[in-house]
Amino acid sequence: MSKNPYRQDREELKELLQQYANLKAGKSYSFIEEDGFERIIDYFDEKEQYTHALEAAETAIQQYPYSASLLIKKADLLISLRRYRESLYTLEQAELLDSTDSSLYILKTDAYLALDMQEKAAVLLEAAIETFEGEEKIDLLFELADVYDDYENFEKVFDCLKIILEQDPSNEEALYKICFWTDFTGRNEEGIKLHQEIIEEFPFNELAWFNLGAAYQGLKLYEKAIDAYQYAVAIDEKFDYAYRNMGDAFIKLRKYKDAMEVLEKVLELTRPEAVIYEAIGHCYDKTGNFAQARFNYKKASHLSPEDSQMHYKIACTYMNEGVWHNAIKSLETAAKMHVMQPEYNLALGRCYMQLGNIDEAITYFGNVVRVRPKNITGWSELLKCLYVGKLYEEGLEYAAFAFEQTDSKPLFIFFKSMFLFATGKSKEALICLENGMTVNPKLIKQFIEINPSILQHQQVVELIAKYKKKKSR
Repeated sequence: MSKNPYRQDREELKELLQQYANLKAGKSYSFIEEDGFERIIDYFDEKEQYTHALEAAETAIQQYPYSASLLIKKADLLISLRRYRESLYTLEQAELLDSTDSSLYILKTDAYLALDMQEKAAVLLEAAIETFEGEEKIDLLFELADVYDDYENFEKVFDCLKIILEQDPSNEEALYKICFWTDFTGRNEEGIKLHQEIIEEFPFNELAWFNLGAAYQGLKLYEKAIDAYQYAVAIDEKFDYAYRNMGDAFIKLRKYKDAMEVLEKVLELTRPEAVIYEAIGHCYDKTGNFAQARFNYKKASHLSPEDSQMHYKIACTYMNEGVWHNAIKSLETAAKMHVMQPEYNLALGRCYMQLGNIDEAITYFGNVVRVRPKNITGWSELLKCLYVGKLYEEGLEYAAFAFEQTDSKPLFIFFKSMFLFATGKSKEALICLENGMTVNPKLIKQFIEINPSILQHQQVVELIAKYKKKKSR
């Protein structure tokens, strides 16, 4: 036995290539065996010299015209050269000689797909699958799943992967793929049943546990999902995707401390990612630790500098702390990326309101209602701003416009009443207020919050009392 088999193989290949060169040149008769030709073809194919490989295949077929494997190699090369119809013709010849090679059907499928004949590819594979067993059947099922994906028959993609796992429950490729398709097709109940059966047979299969958790999560059964993910990480303590999903499930359950623990584990196991820092920041935000929330949002922002939302979230932490100038700086950075984004303009308006800069606040609230004329919040903030700025006439005009733009939302009847009171038109204001109370008396609370001194009007107090009595009856 050779001490250096790699060197021996290389020498044999060199000799074969020389024989092939002699054969082409017609220098001397050189007999090359069929497997020798296959090695020559593979050599050119690996170097992506497809034209030379095809020439070698055609030479080989002249010497071995009844070799199905050589015809299949030729067909494969024709596909690489985008000569799809020639490839199909060659495969038909190969099939006459030997129809038991599964690669023949896979190559036919590739050619059909390239010619945009997906349904023909599906029919071919569906028939072929019935005649094969074991690994070959599984290969064809994967191919069929890809065909169904190609012409968007997504339910059947799931079906193919399910059949594969019923035959080979530990097939990693199928386990990875079916997780996505379970979620995409919404077939979570089937996913749960399938993976429970796999776990019964293979209780230490971490992918099956993970997929079970993902299926539970798809049904919003977060406690059960967490249990499944915990089994997955008990089997593989470095299973970062299980920790990610577990973190998301804990957030959905508002268990922010638990979420932070598992998300920190993700950072230990993988390269830092903006989405993980953002999720950790969200947890701190929800627990009122705005400094730590901001710290994590800033880390996310460094990793994803084009994401304006991170600057917005940083600004919100400052707003929660009442640090308005810092909030404005972050919001201005976000707004540079998306100038008319309503969310950013609304926040900027609120910051300037807090700083008493009414003109700037009106500009930003104006941007919000310009972009989203049906947005109730935008109009409400603009009208509050006009009231604080004592721009009562403008307020009356905009209250009427807001009512019209928002399909007659009753809130703006109350705003109109508020501005009428402010301009001294008490009778008209009371009529307007009563109209608003008739439609939705609960909105009086917002009316009073904006101007608590309105309760000094005896007629307003009597009107509120009247509707309270009606409600109690």
